[in-house]
Amino acid sequence: MKKTALYDKHVSLGAKIVPFAGFEMPVQYSGVTEEHFAVREKAGLFDVSHMGQFFIEGPGSKDLLQFVTTNNVDALENGKAQYSCLPNENGGIVDDLIVYKMEDDKYFVVVNASNIDKDWNHISKYNTFGAKMTNASDEMSLLAVQGPKATEILQKLTDTNLSEIPYYHFAVGSVDGVNNVIISNTGYTGSGGFEIYFNNENAEQLWDAIINAGEAEGIIPAGLAARDTLRLEKGFCLYGNDIDDTTSPIEAGLGWITKFDKDFVSKDTFAKQKEEGVTRKLVGFELQDKGVPRHDYPVVDSEGNVIGKVTSGTQSPMKKIGLGLAYVDKPHFKLGSEIFIQVRNKNIPAKVVKAPFV
Repeated sequence: MKKTALYDKHVSLGAKIVPFAGFEMPVQYSGVTEEHFAVREKAGLFDVSHMGQFFIEGPGSKDLLQFVTTNNVDALENGKAQYSCLPNENGGIVDDLIVYKMEDDKYFVVVNASNIDKDWNHISKYNTFGAKMTNASDEMSLLAVQGPKATEILQKLTDTNLSEIPYYHFAVGSVDGVNNVIISNTGYTGSGGFEIYFNNENAEQLWDAIINAGEAEGIIPAGLAARDTLRLEKGFCLYGNDIDDTTSPIEAGLGWITKFDKDFVSKDTFAKQKEEGVTRKLVGFELQDKGVPRHDYPVVDSEGNVIGKVTSGTQSPMKKIGLGLAYVDKPHFKLGSEIFIQVRNKNIPAKVVKAPFV
């Protein structure tokens, strides 16, 4: 198992460590609910250094990314980031990712931890454009400072004016005296904040600096469990659960990052799905009775026929109800449809709703 540069820090803080995507990662510190509400109301600090980072540069870099991703790289200007996905040849998704345009002919790509090698091999396979590819995953750390107080806290440590960095934009600056930090207005919680990328050697310094700077605002360390409940309340997809090699972006509600004004892998398949419609869709649902939905629980109709399955589910800390995401067959995926989630052999009524849930 790999460890992030902050592994010893997590152990010293009493974090519960679990294996995740090949890494020993902190799943929680003080408790999922406390960490969840800290991020929604104040601020939380996440170590997400397990994520993968590639640099793709040179004259062919844009053409390569344009062909292997679904979103339109032409829409990127220097200092802007873009959510996108890597489609496979069978109309599925290799991974979802963020593409940063550092400068002309230089891009920074952030991928999921469990897919680092898979993504690298997939992009490399299509690199007939002569782009220079560098896998920096083992050298870089990533901290996510998330919550309504996150900007205020991080601003104490940097001269970069964070209020001038719009959502899905970034700047390169100094944080607590550490230079060349990528300061990105992105996150996976839906509560605002920043993600900062830097070299491993500065991990403990920056972790401590952020925790100390945010003491008055109530910042606390947060683990992967709270990250999951936070992202689910906002309806964000998790690779391996809600999207994978067998799901298309059109089925997953990611048509907004699938742009047909360019050529890319599986373009014709997705164009056909968009034109003709799909037979199943990823939907949000809320239970109408007590119960906690979980990954892979069956979704059934009023007669008990299986019409889909839950991909992500939880008891929402904010709404105090069971909710989640599920692939549901046509026509049951329409908003307002009544479906049933099988929880321990009991069919619990649920309603198809529009995400985000909070």
